[in-house]
Amino acid sequence: MRLDRFLAETTDLTRSLAKKALHRGEVSVDGEVVKNPATQVDASHKVTWNGQPLALVGLRYVMLYKPAGVECTARRTLYPRAIDLIALPKVERLQPVGRLDVDTTGLVLLSDDGQWSHRVTSPRHRCGKVYRVTLADPLEGAALEDAIARFAEGLLLDGEEKPTRPAELAMRAPEVAELVLYEGKYHQVKRMFAAIGHHVVALHRESIGPLSLGELPEGEWRELTAEEVAAF
Repeated sequence: MRLDRFLAETTDLTRSLAKKALHRGEVSVDGEVVKNPATQVDASHKVTWNGQPLALVGLRYVMLYKPAGVECTARRTLYPRAIDLIALPKVERLQPVGRLDVDTTGLVLLSDDGQWSHRVTSPRHRCGKVYRVTLADPLEGAALEDAIARFAEGLLLDGEEKPTRPAELAMRAPEVAELVLYEGKYHQVKRMFAAIGHHVVALHRESIGPLSLGELPEGEWRELTAEEVAAF
């Protein structure tokens, strides 16, 4: 890796500012001042900037209990972003591994490992996401039996060319459903219930694959363990 890129990866400097720092003699490699931005370095080199040692940030895997009113986006909006709640270096590199709507609460995974994120989100890997869905009106009796069958078969939603993949619906209470999805279409949960004539008033994601929120408080985050990462 070029030294100027190494500096940009490990500090808040841009590539342009990194080159200026190099030209000022602020950067040392293995104890020697280096001014050439094209100098090649790797993890075996000891790089310092103004005497402070630098190290590349490895791949990160984070779970967040997203509150309502927080967006899963990288761009600036009227709402706070999920990454704004996470105190990690270069946090802007973390991408949501499957988004939640701004009014939806629950488990969000974020990572800068694109291959891992694909394994979690790709329908081919059948990674189930469990949602608690609060409805405006009860769903029971014959209507419930019909809904369970239709969700299991797949629903053709407005604007879609293919039906949803089979989903698992159960009721915890007359107005509280548990839904397991194996894909992530736009507003999918709300659109699926709208297709059977029911309005969703609250939505919460409880788990993704083997991971659940556990005792994590709302608005808090933690990094995944190596075992949790490998579980996908």
